[in-house]
Amino acid sequence: MEECPQTRALVAPAETLLCLAAQGWGVFVKKLVLVGAGHAHAFVLEAFAERPDAGIELTLISDRPKAAYSGCVPAWLAGECPLEEAQIDIATLCERAGARLIVEPAVAVDGANRHVILAGGEKINFDIASLNVGSTLERPAQQSDSPPYLLAMRPLNELQRRWQDLLETVQAWPGGTERRVLGVGGGAAGCETLMSVLAQLRSQRPDITWRGTLMSAGKQPLPGAGHLPRALIKRALKQADVTWQGNSRGKALVEGAVRDHQGRQHPADIVLWATGAVGHRWLAASDLPLDKNGFIKVENTLAVSGMPRLFAAGDCTAFDPPLPNAGVYAVRMGPPLAENLRRACHGQALKPWQPPRRVLALIGTGDGRAIASRGSIGFSGRWVWRWKKRIDARFIARFNRPF
Repeated sequence: MEECPQTRALVAPAETLLCLAAQGWGVFVKKLVLVGAGHAHAFVLEAFAERPDAGIELTLISDRPKAAYSGCVPAWLAGECPLEEAQIDIATLCERAGARLIVEPAVAVDGANRHVILAGGEKINFDIASLNVGSTLERPAQQSDSPPYLLAMRPLNELQRRWQDLLETVQAWPGGTERRVLGVGGGAAGCETLMSVLAQLRSQRPDITWRGTLMSAGKQPLPGAGHLPRALIKRALKQADVTWQGNSRGKALVEGAVRDHQGRQHPADIVLWATGAVGHRWLAASDLPLDKNGFIKVENTLAVSGMPRLFAAGDCTAFDPPLPNAGVYAVRMGPPLAENLRRACHGQALKPWQPPRRVLALIGTGDGRAIASRGSIGFSGRWVWRWKKRIDARFIARFNRPF
């Protein structure tokens, strides 16, 4: 153990700070607590791994030591990659960053008293905290004792168990039958999920005839996208033998079907629910400013509105103007969040973040192809899928490299 500065002149700056703090010399170490292992927090951990800060004590709270990367989920659902290749090793990343990892769910944040409450009742104090906990879905009402099998696509950390349960259920179904898979939600996630799941089911149970339907409140899939990307996704859905059902908002599960907002029933054996994103219920038990959907209101610095010691990023936030619930925005928020958390810990001015006007969406179609969509521009083909897989693999490798 090295001596302190009083007895030895040459000591590394980080060691000096820690030694002075331990002796009560007035050097204060700030407690920075990250709640959730979302994409933005992966960048925060990486930033502290690359540039350690002896004035900051870093803690990450997550309900599991690995986190699914949303960009790889469709490939995993389609059976094109194992789950391990779709996950970020949060435990190893914490080691690289010198961060303490607490594997336990958070159930509340007390901003006024500056602590996070864990499921076991323990309180974790903080000086600065950040939330990157993703979102969940408002599930349909269940109005039958024998509804279709429901696979909710969020929260992501529960998808592995739900998907495995569904595959085991399907294995027990008799062959020579026809089964209907109904996707609810016409955005990129809803389209991609349905085609990926159908590809896996058809591969595992070719003795069953699988029919797909995509149901959405919108008139067309990919609302907000340009004409060409929408035309490409329509063609992909048709090639996947998926019927489009627009102007139908899913409301409830009934026997063998989904009932929409007009009372019509849409037959289904399996329902993939990918719509109605809302904030986690436990956020409402906190003293955070939330919008009508339960998302945390943030400023353009990613600080929580009216609570400068708290920050939030990703799908759990309500940005002004609103951003789509897409993982690409959490990725873009990561580096500026890391910088502003460091600045907040040192009492420095925060920097505003400007979200990109357009982002690139790469949408897998479950058949070894993908669609690239950016504004009105669209491309499709096997090369787009290979491109997407390379991008996703590099992203995962970036955070999973050994240290």
